[in-house]
Amino acid sequence: MSDWYLTPQHEQLRRTVRVFAETEVAPRVPEMERNGDVERELASLIAAQGWIGATIDATYGGMGAGHLAKTIIIEELARVSGAMGAMVQASQLGVAKVIHFGSEEQKQIWLPRFADGSWLPTIAVTEPDSGSHVLGMEATARRDGDSYVLNGRKIYIGNSHIGHVHGVVARTAPGSKGLTAFLVEADQPGLSLAPHGETLGLHGFSFGELIFDDCRIPVGNRLGEEGDGRDVADSSSVLYGRPNLTAVALGIHQAILDEVTRFATERQRYGKPLHNLANIKIKVGQIKSRLMTSRLAAYHAAQLLDAGAARDAELMNAKVINVELAIDSARAAMEIEAAAGLFTDRPLERFLRDAFHIFAPAGTSDIQHLRLAEVALGLDKGQWSQRLATAPPASPAPVALT
Repeated sequence: MSDWYLTPQHEQLRRTVRVFAETEVAPRVPEMERNGDVERELASLIAAQGWIGATIDATYGGMGAGHLAKTIIIEELARVSGAMGAMVQASQLGVAKVIHFGSEEQKQIWLPRFADGSWLPTIAVTEPDSGSHVLGMEATARRDGDSYVLNGRKIYIGNSHIGHVHGVVARTAPGSKGLTAFLVEADQPGLSLAPHGETLGLHGFSFGELIFDDCRIPVGNRLGEEGDGRDVADSSSVLYGRPNLTAVALGIHQAILDEVTRFATERQRYGKPLHNLANIKIKVGQIKSRLMTSRLAAYHAAQLLDAGAARDAELMNAKVINVELAIDSARAAMEIEAAAGLFTDRPLERFLRDAFHIFAPAGTSDIQHLRLAEVALGLDKGQWSQRLATAPPASPAPVALT
């Protein structure tokens, strides 16, 4: 059913990413799981394919392929490694701030670097005491002549330890118009990283803390005007964060179905494949149904975004459906595999752990439901997908292949 959204170029892109994921990423997953270290080499190799530039215009060296192509790239990588799917989604999230709020000079400097994979961007918004409450952030940026001086902490930052430039939102004044966004290069004096901690899942993904201690950056590194920081944070979360995380959950969900159908076919009970038992067949059918619903929601939302339609609600809905149903399917798959699913010689326990990592970023399910309720009640304050939409192309954008 979801094939309606896909062009031949999309299908070719899927084949290209799938072959790469199975030949280059899959062999490294066991070691990533064993040591839990940040996987720098593989991240660089993936970035070099040009996939971080999926939504960057060809003028700046990008693929110019759009959000649906981006969804496919992340989905296929996450199907093999949730960690590497998360790496790409976090990088592409960092791209958004420059596309939508960067000056032409900033675009000329940064977008080609993102597109060719030589520099990885991040976005740094979340703080220890604010979470989804963006206006509660306490990190500050004080104007001092031709510079700003940043102080504070940012946590749970995707690609924290491998990013080359961080899109940081900090407080320059009180109130909702008191937030401002900046581009901070990773080697800037006054910026340091807390030691990378152990996490439940996504082993190999960099997910840590940035510390700013009188970190001085030039005024030219400000994104937009003073007071635009909340817009940078909100738009990045809505237009990129939610669909990107949707794609990671979708890839994990597909991996769950692949694994459980293989297990139910290979494992014997009473001299026949396990799936010959009706209760097992029903659970597999439930997983398949959830996956079909999830993929439709994901592709539909991405396609609307590519068309320039105002569809914030569909982006929220796609995220909550994909995350919740992937977790439901992981539990059902664990029930099918039973004790066998608890051992690390099978990947199911990894899929379960990885799926829980997609729950909180860009808003928990409660946050998505709260925003959806505001849409239903007519209480929403406008749509980012309308404010920042670009006119749809006359024909489907070409998908660059590698």
